[in-house]
Amino acid sequence: MNLTNRLRNVLTLFSAPNDVQCHQVRLVLAAKGVAFDYFPVDPNDPPEDLIHLNPFHSVPTLVERDMVLYPATVISEYLDERYPHPPLMPVDPPSRARLRLAMLRIELEWLPHVNAILTGNKTQQEAGRKRLRELLAASVPLFKATKFFVNQEMSLADCAMAPIIWRLESLGVTLPKDGQVIEEYGNRIFRNPGFIRSLTDQEKRLREVPNI
Repeated sequence: MNLTNRLRNVLTLFSAPNDVQCHQVRLVLAAKGVAFDYFPVDPNDPPEDLIHLNPFHSVPTLVERDMVLYPATVISEYLDERYPHPPLMPVDPPSRARLRLAMLRIELEWLPHVNAILTGNKTQQEAGRKRLRELLAASVPLFKATKFFVNQEMSLADCAMAPIIWRLESLGVTLPKDGQVIEEYGNRIFRNPGFIRSLTDQEKRLREVPNI
């Protein structure tokens, strides 16, 4: 049976082995305890099945029966509604709106600098590191305010933020002077068995995997 036929019957995730937004979706799946087929993709050489399914040829792409979903934010909210336990979104509309805004800011303000460090020239890399350090410093009050990022319980915002915090060391980004609370936040999530399950072999090499 070829891959296209299998996609009709099995929840399948097309994912790069080391990508923040792909990691975000894998973390949501791990938090939900959902079984899925993992299909590794080189974003620079997408497979024919992905080209056929997604007009943007982008990852992450989730396939469930006749439905094809992308990008990461759409997939994450779908998974939270499709598999409601444990919930990763607050119940009340104002809190849900604040969480969505936090996720949007991560996508628009944080991720471009991660990508600049990974793919840019030396000047762009240094600018990306500087800006990420500034964003971390400015976010310290948010990390102090609640046990998790902008929420008292683990949420979709943590699934978006934790993969960035996991990569800071490999990106050459140091925490600000008062960043102990960010390190504590990261360790709280990294020790979760679900987070360990979300890591690919390549991502496990980015920093020391904690004992659980």
